[in-house]
Amino acid sequence: MNATAKDLRTHSKKLFEAVDRGEEVVITHRGKPRARLVPLDRGDEQEQGTPELFGVWRDNEEAKDVGAYVRGLRRGR
Repeated sequence: MNATAKDLRTHSKKLFEAVDRGEEVVITHRGKPRARLVPLDRGDEQEQGTPELFGVWRDNEEAKDVGAYVRGLRRGR
């Protein structure tokens, strides 16, 4: 199925319904293909597990009090 960028803005619900049915939607802008909406493979999501960077700041002592840490970053502005 093809759709324009304007269709994406105005009829996104219908386009997502088409994707839910398993269709591939190609989005065009000024007549040229720019993007593709495809259904997600739900099995891949569950196999990925926790993202690699999740909790990367967990052991950072400076960031224990997030509010104070952010205020410190902004202080020099």
